Amino acid sequence: MNRKMGRTFALATFALTVMLGTSWQGQALDAKTPYPSMAPLDQYVMVDRNAEIALARTAAPESISRGATVVILGSHGYETAVEGKNGFVCIVERAWMNPFDSPEFWNPKNRSPICYNPPAARTVLPMTLMRTKLLLAGKSKEEAKESVKAAIEKKELPPLEAGAMSYMMSKDAYLTDAGNHNMAHLMFYTPLGTVWGANLVDSSNNVSEPFPGSPLLLAPSYKGNPEPIDMFLMPTGMWSDGTPAPTM
Repeated sequence: MNRKMGRTFALATFALTVMLGTSWQGQALDAKTPYPSMAPLDQYVMVDRNAEIALARTAAPESISRGATVVILGSHGYETAVEGKNGFVCIVERAWMNPFDSPEFWNPKNRSPICYNPPAARTVLPMTLMRTKLLLAGKSKEEAKESVKAAIEKKELPPLEAGAMSYMMSKDAYLTDAGNHNMAHLMFYTPLGTVWGANLVDSSNNVSEPFPGSPLLLAPSYKGNPEPIDMFLMPTGMWSDGTPAPTM
């Protein structure tokens, strides 16, 4: 794969990297930020539980999601709606799983279906559950971040397991206000500092190519801020229902 193809892959992940919370250079969280604070809770909670269950399952191919546990958002956090059998967990995450400095952190339109494989369900999902519980309890972003950091230091959150990954292949996701709002991809979680030959996304939404031609990107999420993991992204070019997904 040549440099031109590598550049194509980098550009194709533009909407995806925005979803993951990259912030525009020089943009401050002030009155110009479209979502300066948390919206009323009812803008985040889906009234129709069955609709949220169905949306969560669209994250992965049906062969995976049909046997997965499904958790849905309630007024105090996530709760189990369906008990699964295969160890996978499907969930519709909200925008507060972006980096804490993301301008879309409080975007109430965000609906991010994800299916975690068993290692990720045991060791990555708990961070989502904790963040959500803290924020719905009224904690500020700063307070939530410090609480997660303290829980990691006290080993109250489990360490990352090898092989942790997740599916984000839903055709019906709304990941960001930018671009086409969505992109089908897989995510792989590793300890901080992993070198996988990935191109890099920085906080100003620029993609640098230390490994030209690589379709893999290191996302700006987590990265020790405060969760001590790296997350790599790989576009799939296919939705969970098997139909072609755009890569640009």
